[in-house]
Amino acid sequence: MTAEARPAASPLTARQEARRRRILQAGAQLAGRGGFEAVQMREVADAAGVALGTLYRYFPSKVHLLVAVMHDQLQQLQITLRRRPPAGDDAGRRVAETLMRAFRALQRDPHLADAMVRALTFADRGVSPEVDAVSRLTTAIVLDAMGIDDPTQEQLSVVRVIGHTWHSALITWLSGRESIAQVRRDIETVCGLIGRTADAR
Repeated sequence: MTAEARPAASPLTARQEARRRRILQAGAQLAGRGGFEAVQMREVADAAGVALGTLYRYFPSKVHLLVAVMHDQLQQLQITLRRRPPAGDDAGRRVAETLMRAFRALQRDPHLADAMVRALTFADRGVSPEVDAVSRLTTAIVLDAMGIDDPTQEQLSVVRVIGHTWHSALITWLSGRESIAQVRRDIETVCGLIGRTADAR
């Protein structure tokens, strides 16, 4: 992967960032129309108005692209949540509401949700930096809802379990094996773990 594809290593210029944004939008639109299989790199390049070789410099595969799309979607969710945070004195309930708000957003675009989740599932070690970025952002969103800036290791372990449960719930819902009501019950159950670590400082 080139420096252009890794903004952290080499910050993008305004023009490069605009190009990257067009690519992400094109990938999301194609995924929204037909899921994972609908995202073909040549079509993404055409829709974004970039050369195919340029696209591959930013994203070496559609798995890289779709994981980046998920990261972008989570960033937008984080902005929304900071403007309108979940209410309540109970950290577990705030996290459960946060995750259900994220879930409802995915419900509105199930093809895109399926494409992003499949990309995370298919990601191999070559996509580890992108997957790790998604994981860090998910953790940050949960910690924001918990109201914690400096978590203990025990709290971070609980956050990881919550993240795993949420991801599993997405997969089972997308496959038609779990209802929305069951998703909520699973999320509320796992978020109950937060109470056990609320005072662990």
